[in-house]
Amino acid sequence: MDDGQVVVCGAGVVGLALATMLAGEGRPVTVLETDPAPTPSGADAAWSGWSRHGVAQFRQPHSVFPRFRHLCDEDLPGVTEALLAAGCRSFDPLDTAPPSIGDHDSRPDDERFRWVTGRRPVLEAVLAARAEQQPGVTLRRGVRVIGLIEGARAEQGVPRVAGVFTDDGEQVRADLVVDAMGRRTPSDAWLADLGAAPPQRTAEDSGFAYYSRYFSGPLPAWRTAPLVPYGTVTLLTIPSDNDTWSVTVYGGSRDAPLKSLRDPVCFDRVLHGFPRHGHWVDAEAQPGVAVMAGVLDRVRTLVVDGSPVVTGFTAVGDAWACTNPSAGRGISIGLMHARVLRDTLREHPDDPAAFATAFQRHTDESVAPYVHDQLHADRIRVAEMDALRHGEPAPTADPDVTAFAAAAMEDPEVFRALLEVVLCLALPNEVLARPRIADAVARRRGEAPAPSSGPDRRGLLALIAA
Repeated sequence: MDDGQVVVCGAGVVGLALATMLAGEGRPVTVLETDPAPTPSGADAAWSGWSRHGVAQFRQPHSVFPRFRHLCDEDLPGVTEALLAAGCRSFDPLDTAPPSIGDHDSRPDDERFRWVTGRRPVLEAVLAARAEQQPGVTLRRGVRVIGLIEGARAEQGVPRVAGVFTDDGEQVRADLVVDAMGRRTPSDAWLADLGAAPPQRTAEDSGFAYYSRYFSGPLPAWRTAPLVPYGTVTLLTIPSDNDTWSVTVYGGSRDAPLKSLRDPVCFDRVLHGFPRHGHWVDAEAQPGVAVMAGVLDRVRTLVVDGSPVVTGFTAVGDAWACTNPSAGRGISIGLMHARVLRDTLREHPDDPAAFATAFQRHTDESVAPYVHDQLHADRIRVAEMDALRHGEPAPTADPDVTAFAAAAMEDPEVFRALLEVVLCLALPNEVLARPRIADAVARRRGEAPAPSSGPDRRGLLALIAA
């Protein structure tokens, strides 16, 4: 694969970033995207006019977190500046620190928490323009891939991919094909057509349903954290580009009364029932409520029992693993995964089998822990919401997690450690192992969680039905 052609299937944020990274190393990259609409110019055109039917969540709220900015600054120079020029917002989560902390003085390394964020179409338009300017990248829209070309096998009994077929009969040859087609990738069927052993796959309904509205104007003041659980629902506020923001209410996908949140009047009424959130909807609103449900948490593994099921083909980002989108980690984890792919190609440029196993190993070591941490948190939250919805006691919370959250509301260093976990900068076990953090958590272990500042289940149902 040394200096060989790479085909990236899918021109989403992660596919575009990966193509730009690889071409920056001298690899010719062709990006094939089913949706035909060209890259728009400007945030307004991207948001209102860009047709991306292949991305179900295209106009759902997105976050990109500091990890995304760090990776852009290191591997995609100029992207952060281009995002800012497109109207994306520079956001400092320390601005949301609770008054109870007391010490709000800055620290020398606080810059690591700042990120640049915007609506998904605006982010993708900027990444697309960057990829189109990158020598070595060919971006072809309106090209539908329908299968994989089989090449000479590098491993006995293991199919090797040598390119892709398109729906108009074209063959696009490549030394490596990368699936960046997201959550709804059809590539499992393509692998089956080659006779590949099935990838190891785990999938389950995330258990959440999401109701979101967009607003515009001067950004309101923060009165609580951007993401706050309240019994059977969680409220999420995301600052965005060009003086816009989104507010999301999400709860259990089987929670039938929440379906009334599809009505904008009901949505706003419910938000006004939460004292620290209602002011976010007192602004100019875009029509309607965006709804998303039936989202799968899924992990696909193309190396099973130490052996690849295919060579010359791999998956990145959501095509590899996807979790609860409200956590905001998908694009950041996808970019982390793209960097791991690039670095693994550096290690094994001409050995497809070694590349496949090494990429899986590096993924498991450095990226997968963030996915599994989120999957674990999702299951706990769904179980808690389901229990409260049925009037049953909520499952016993992890005492360390509860103590960590409580200590973060009073200790500025613990608050920063909590931000590291939430913002995909570090894993919980990493920060909880630090003596300073471990001592603070130990002092709070066993304390009851702070009472909610929002309505209980009965109050929520009354707001919905009013």
